[in-house]
Amino acid sequence: MIKIHHAIAVNILALLIITGYFDNMLDDTREELFALQEQMSYNSQSTWGTLEFDVTVTMYNPAKSQTDSTPNETADGTKINPNKASEYRYVALSRDLIARWGGPFNYGDYVMIKGTDGYDGVYQVKDTMSPRLINRVDILRTAGSKWFKFENITLYRYFKYDQVTLHKHEKP
Repeated sequence: MIKIHHAIAVNILALLIITGYFDNMLDDTREELFALQEQMSYNSQSTWGTLEFDVTVTMYNPAKSQTDSTPNETADGTKINPNKASEYRYVALSRDLIARWGGPFNYGDYVMIKGTDGYDGVYQVKDTMSPRLINRVDILRTAGSKWFKFENITLYRYFKYDQVTLHKHEKP
């Protein structure tokens, strides 16, 4: 028979391993975002194209009431720690903006949001919004974060002409 203190020790060890995994994933995502921001600042605009979209920006929490039955998993399959949701810099886009439904963005693409009060910056597309919404961006935030809504915000997608196959909506 397993003693209770052995069972507790095994559970604590498992929790530490899981926490370490999520911390490493978060660190990798941050490094990727910082590298992208640095690369964008050093490259000349002449070799880059830009798509701009006028959107409404809101926020969502990883909770069943605001997502589906798996709030700790994004639409592209990425597992998140709901307690660190604000640190990931992930967004959900309305379906009209997702390539699967004819839009210009794929999961994993990086986008820039400008015009919000304190939420501007580079984010990664990881999730999809309800089919009833259009021209919307939801920023993933930790539960308990102050709710916000910004209208007439610019969503940018930068791409290098020689590295990207252009979608039908994009013109060089």
